[in-house]
Amino acid sequence: MNGHRLAVPPGRAGRLRLERRLHVARRGADLLDRKLRILQQELPGLRADAQRAAEEWARCAAEADRWLLRAALLGGQRAIRLATGGTPAEIDVGYVVTVGVRHPAAVTCTFPAPESWAGSTLATARQAHQASLEAAARSAAASAALRIMEAEAAATRLRLRAVRDRWIPLLERARAELALAIDEQERADGARLRLAAKQSGPTRLPAGQITGRLERGM
Repeated sequence: MNGHRLAVPPGRAGRLRLERRLHVARRGADLLDRKLRILQQELPGLRADAQRAAEEWARCAAEADRWLLRAALLGGQRAIRLATGGTPAEIDVGYVVTVGVRHPAAVTCTFPAPESWAGSTLATARQAHQASLEAAARSAAASAALRIMEAEAAATRLRLRAVRDRWIPLLERARAELALAIDEQERADGARLRLAAKQSGPTRLPAGQITGRLERGM
């Protein structure tokens, strides 16, 4: 916006419009600053949640791999395929809104009923994989929430900088320039009025004309 000049009406109407725009801009900057502060307060907790969720997922995935290997050694791949069934698990993601930003907050996993014939090793492997899936879903939701909030914080910071460091100074410069122009115009108008008043002062008549007018009036 450097070097940019605003198109505003001349005179007091333009100054009034600039005052209103300045009020709106300052109000917007205050709201953006408040939003950014809230986002910055939320981010550390979201980062910690994402880190914990990722670590839990890694732990559960390693545990699931160990039990899957045991099940494969004891029953073979065919037993594992039969134990999986044909119904997939379902994941439901819950969302919340923070300062106008919608992001994932919780996940719920629903699993099909286990096969009744599966042995203890397969049952334990199944439970381990269910726990791993739940941990993976929680990690994905936490990572998504963190990315969304970080992106919103960055965008809010840019908008605040644009309003506070560019738009408001531009409006203030335009207001100062217009105020100076109005002041100069008022001074010029006052000088012209004083000059006109001097030039159109009372007309002085010669003494003979005044006496003649008085006698005719009498």
